[in-house]
Amino acid sequence: MGSAAHKQKQAGGQQPQVAGQQPPPQQMPMQQGNVQPAPVQQPMQQGQDSDRSKKLGFDEYIQSDPCKFDHHDLFRTLQSVTLDYRLRDPYCSLGWLSPGQSYVLEEYCSRYGVRGCVRHLYYLNDLLDRAEQGFMIDPQLIHYSYVFCNSHVSGNRPDNNVSTITMEEKDRFNEIKERLKLFLEHQVTNFRYAFPFGRPEGALKATLSLLERVSCKDMATPISRDDIRNFIGKCLENAAYINYTRVSDQAKIEETVYNSDDSPRKKIDDLIHLAELCIELLQQDAEHYQEAFQQYNDLLIEHEEIFWSLFVVDMEHVIDQQPIESWDSFPLFQLLNDYLRVHESLSQGRFHQQLRDTFAPLVVRYVDLMESCIAQSIHKGFEKENWKLKTRGCATSEDILWKLDALQNFIRDLHWPDEIFGEHLEKRLKQMASDMIEACGKRVWRHFEAWMKKGGLIGGTSCDYLLPSECCVMVNVILDCKVQALKLCALNSGDLHQYHTRIDEYLEKILKDMSKVLIQKLVSVLDSVLKKLSRYDEGSFFAQILSLAKPINEDGQAYVSCVNTNLEQLRQKISDEIFTLNIFEEWYRQQTQYIFMWLGERTEISLHPYQLACLMLIVKKTRGSFELQGVQEKDLNSQLYSSIMQRLHFEETANAVK
Repeated sequence: MGSAAHKQKQAGGQQPQVAGQQPPPQQMPMQQGNVQPAPVQQPMQQGQDSDRSKKLGFDEYIQSDPCKFDHHDLFRTLQSVTLDYRLRDPYCSLGWLSPGQSYVLEEYCSRYGVRGCVRHLYYLNDLLDRAEQGFMIDPQLIHYSYVFCNSHVSGNRPDNNVSTITMEEKDRFNEIKERLKLFLEHQVTNFRYAFPFGRPEGALKATLSLLERVSCKDMATPISRDDIRNFIGKCLENAAYINYTRVSDQAKIEETVYNSDDSPRKKIDDLIHLAELCIELLQQDAEHYQEAFQQYNDLLIEHEEIFWSLFVVDMEHVIDQQPIESWDSFPLFQLLNDYLRVHESLSQGRFHQQLRDTFAPLVVRYVDLMESCIAQSIHKGFEKENWKLKTRGCATSEDILWKLDALQNFIRDLHWPDEIFGEHLEKRLKQMASDMIEACGKRVWRHFEAWMKKGGLIGGTSCDYLLPSECCVMVNVILDCKVQALKLCALNSGDLHQYHTRIDEYLEKILKDMSKVLIQKLVSVLDSVLKKLSRYDEGSFFAQILSLAKPINEDGQAYVSCVNTNLEQLRQKISDEIFTLNIFEEWYRQQTQYIFMWLGERTEISLHPYQLACLMLIVKKTRGSFELQGVQEKDLNSQLYSSIMQRLHFEETANAVK
């Protein structure tokens, strides 16, 4: 039947139609209607596909014998092209093939005898090629393929089966292994740029694990801990050079710091900017990479120390170019020290000590200069002082105290890392403050004595006398120094005795002397009034002459007015109310004592009516004035006061009887 059909075909006859089969297109009847049947176009489409297949050479592959092809080479091409297609979305795939792609490749290997070791060798090679081109490849994927190949090459398969590889495959594996090791070394050295911000998550840690595996001689002989640490330490050392070079290029340090045309201030500003970038870089390292290097934390610390050692070269170059009396570099120290002193590993490290040793002479020189400057301010300032009232003292004293406080705040804000030198600086500043305040007190006391000897602005010891406001300002200066000394001279350790106690006692003595001089001056006015009243003593030559003028109590009124004016002057001009109240109490006590003694000298004679009128006015009015200023009742109604009032009432009764 087959031969008959063949003969019929050769004769040009038609084959019999099989039941259920469509007739040939040329024999199909035309359908009625305007719509042409779709199958009419099928022969043309099939013809086009056939032409396209012939054009692409598919027919040759379809009709060829599979055993005559190099399927390893074909598979390598297929896998490489598949990986390129997959890496069109690199951040999604990271080199991993899709399930469908993996199935096709596995099916190819199964059909045409491509062994797994060969497949993974090709895959490793392709992954390394793409990674070196800049594609993000998951190190875990490389790890899987490497372990698979290594187990076959070393003969330590996990399933304990025997595998066979060729010498060519072994050589290729060793070549890939060395290449992979160099690649991983590059990845670890450039970890900031190979894994930006620690992404992909866990990739750096997986890279370190893979590096440890690749560094092993074989699966049965792991690398020693010291060898892998030395290798990673070398990588991190090179990373420090790379990172600092890049950040210094970003800050354009070579163009500014080493440019002779730029000013020293410009160079220090650029160096501060570089320090800020370095701190930011290391903070990012700690945030994104420290966990991956957890097993090599000491190596990471050494990496940071090497990084800062490169910064030291630029820092010392800039500082050496600063003028001797320039302090523009201190903000750099504060910036770096504030970062280092709270750092768990870099605090008191090599760079921290270098920073301390570099700036220690500058700090000492700055303190020396400020001490000389403040001493000159005391010498020249008080000579030109106009003693006008300021917020708390005079212009010179406030400037001196502000400088002392600013200097201590500045040194304290440095947070000096060396505890011993820091304590030395603190003690020196406290002693300096004590010495300067003492010198200030001596100058003020000298000017105070000179002003008090002048007799005031109006009158010497007459009832026109008014305490100079300049003297009140001087009192305020000492009071302010006493208050500020508690802060400026007391050590943070709480040791007040060494500096503060001494200066406090000295200032307290000056205040007592000032109070004494003020009261003596005010009481001298009363003394002059009592001397005038003495001329009215009974039996005196001038008594009868003075009585002709028929005075009433002019001297008493003048003294009362003087007392009220000076009370108000003290109250308004002196800032310390307690000090002012103590003056009032002592002034009133001495005034009462003076009057009591004056009356005691005249127990044998009667008082002149004028004397009685003046004294009665003085005692009553001044008592009320002192009471209004806050003097206590027990101080006002003293025994001397009672004796005086008793004598005056007696004299008043006696004059009324006459």
